[in-house]
Amino acid sequence: MDGDLDQALDAVGPRLRALRRQRETTLTDLSAETGISVSTLSRLESGARRPTLELLLPLARAFGVTLDELVGAPPTGDPRVHLRPVTRHGMTMLPLSRRAGGIQAYKLIIPVSKRDPTPQTHEGYEWLYVLNGRLRVVLGEHDLELAPGEAAEFDTRVPHWFGAVGDEPVEILSLFGRQGERAHLRARPASRAQPA
Repeated sequence: MDGDLDQALDAVGPRLRALRRQRETTLTDLSAETGISVSTLSRLESGARRPTLELLLPLARAFGVTLDELVGAPPTGDPRVHLRPVTRHGMTMLPLSRRAGGIQAYKLIIPVSKRDPTPQTHEGYEWLYVLNGRLRVVLGEHDLELAPGEAAEFDTRVPHWFGAVGDEPVEILSLFGRQGERAHLRARPASRAQPA
């Protein structure tokens, strides 16, 4: 049993490093988010420090994964997917996809805020679909308001910001590709009626 435990704990460091790189986060950024020193994070990733529950809990929260995923626990046979929401800056983000790389899917719940828009840029491409509420999208020179059922797509290198409009939060679906992958929707033309 001790050999299995040692093997599981030895695999945590490479898994942490892979998660951090996949999310394009630096050790400094992760340290600021978790309160764990950069040197401790570095030693955890290299295997020079043995992971403890006190270190793994904030890391799991920061990466939006379960402790089981961090330590590579064996499957329990339960087929249900246990989605774990992550809240940052008041916005709740629920990851809907779990594969590494490629297009990632999220459900976002953005609270009402009276803050002025602060457009940001980063690598990638994003597609948004409004489920409930109204969404304000500031995209470059454009300032748009989207209603339920409306969608927007854009290159995230264009300065952008989005938030709730009105007195209630807005719920949206987001597809995001870090490397600029785009979601393509293709509709087939209706089949033509064959002459009799």
